Amino acid sequence: MRSPRIVGVGTTYHHCISRVVDRRIIFHAPEKEAFRSILRKLETFTGVRVATYCLMGNHFHLLLEVPDRSLLPELDAEELLAVLPLLYDKATIETIAHEITAARKAGDTLRENAILQRFERRRGNLSIFLKELKQRVSIFMNRRLGRTGTLWEGRFKSLLVEGGESALLTVAAYIDLNPIRAKLVFKPEDYRWSGYGEANGAGKGAARARQGLGSIQREALENPGTFFDWKRTLDRYRVLLYMTGQEHPSDERHHPPSRPGISPAEVSKATEQTTIPLPELLRRKVRYFSDGAVLGSAAFVERSFEYLRENGRIGPKRRTGARTPSGGDWGELRVLRDLRVRVYGPPPT
Repeated sequence: MRSPRIVGVGTTYHHCISRVVDRRIIFHAPEKEAFRSILRKLETFTGVRVATYCLMGNHFHLLLEVPDRSLLPELDAEELLAVLPLLYDKATIETIAHEITAARKAGDTLRENAILQRFERRRGNLSIFLKELKQRVSIFMNRRLGRTGTLWEGRFKSLLVEGGESALLTVAAYIDLNPIRAKLVFKPEDYRWSGYGEANGAGKGAARARQGLGSIQREALENPGTFFDWKRTLDRYRVLLYMTGQEHPSDERHHPPSRPGISPAEVSKATEQTTIPLPELLRRKVRYFSDGAVLGSAAFVERSFEYLRENGRIGPKRRTGARTPSGGDWGELRVLRDLRVRVYGPPPT
């Protein structure tokens, strides 16, 4: 039996992962560009913000900000028709427009509202966002590859992340360092299909990626809508990535052997002005980022635990929620699920 997802209350943040069936490598440059286009269109339509992301050859990572539905402005008919071209063809849009016009001519406000609510229900919803993303990518890939059937390996995994800078930047760095762990690039900005890589590019996509990364830094979290100086935001996040992703060569005293990472010379260039201490463990695959259920401060995890217990999602035998992650210096971060088997793994291939 499937367990319900932990979705949180109000504006929430989630690290989501989904893998291709059999973990085959099917996403190459053209497919990754198509995936990113679909992702950005859904982001605009649904109001779910992509803080950062990484698309690999057989899986993807997303750090999503899901808005409080009660605070998400509903679209009127004109606004809806303006965004529908993101997802639908001309004929479909004309049909919807005709339905709205007919309802208005008949003075049937209930009918018009029902049409609008068909689309409104899809906005600001984590599960629907991921469902539509995976469906649309599946349709594209099946046509491209001349195949049918399931593209994805079961349901997506999701981790509820506290909406504070420490937890969010830790998860964001883990996501943007995926190409470094997989030895695809030497510097994270050289990988085009990630939030950080896109933010270092140009055009509308770069602007959207910069907004996403800026939105999880302290000033934005405390004052939503704050304007960001990208140069300052970039510097802080670059230092975080480079310090976290620095390679460690092996020697007779250190096991396992050297892990892929950013060269010390590049790290030195990136951190000439300031440094941010970060746990070394982000250079490796960490199950807490996919299977830890909830990640954040002890208080945040305890609040989530109490909410889940009150709603019957956790049994009465468990008395406390926050668990200290094992095997590394996680600072003040805690998780809900205490993992003991294969917590850390080698870099993905």
